[in-house]
Amino acid sequence: MKRRWVILTVLLWPVLTAHLLLAAGFFKVGERAPSFALNAITGEPVSLDANKGKVVVLGLFHICDPCMMQGTNLQKVYEATQGKNVAVIGVNSSGNSKKDVGEFLSAFPVKVTYPYLLDPGKVTDKMYGGGKFIPNVYVIDQQGVIRWQRVGNMELAGSDVIIAEVEKLLAAEGGNKM
Repeated sequence: MKRRWVILTVLLWPVLTAHLLLAAGFFKVGERAPSFALNAITGEPVSLDANKGKVVVLGLFHICDPCMMQGTNLQKVYEATQGKNVAVIGVNSSGNSKKDVGEFLSAFPVKVTYPYLLDPGKVTDKMYGGGKFIPNVYVIDQQGVIRWQRVGNMELAGSDVIIAEVEKLLAAEGGNKM
């Protein structure tokens, strides 16, 4: 039995290592967040560049249960940061239709009121390395630099953790500018 585990570990180690190296190549804390411009499900255009000067909490989601849980956490972040120099943005990065995304959002346990963007061309999925690592949450500073991230559904980021990261950036910038 022990021999089977050793063989299995030896066989799976290269796959796991490659998977982690691939993820490390996409998510770069300390680097500029790739810019994008998309439309919200409600039709308004939203771009990352238009939010420069604010702390941005960006969630990249597909239609799945972990994404629903993480998207619900982002709603809590959105509500807790109202009136502060913070933008919360969700993106359906898997190219799902407006109808499918609308049905997904209507199934959330809370009403999503932050901008939720459609990405029919999967632009953000490619730029931020999504797909295999969903949901993704990034906290981006006022200059557009990724300062914190949580990737994949293994360890969902609670709203309190995200809010603490946002508050650090607001404090570093001198408070809650309006």
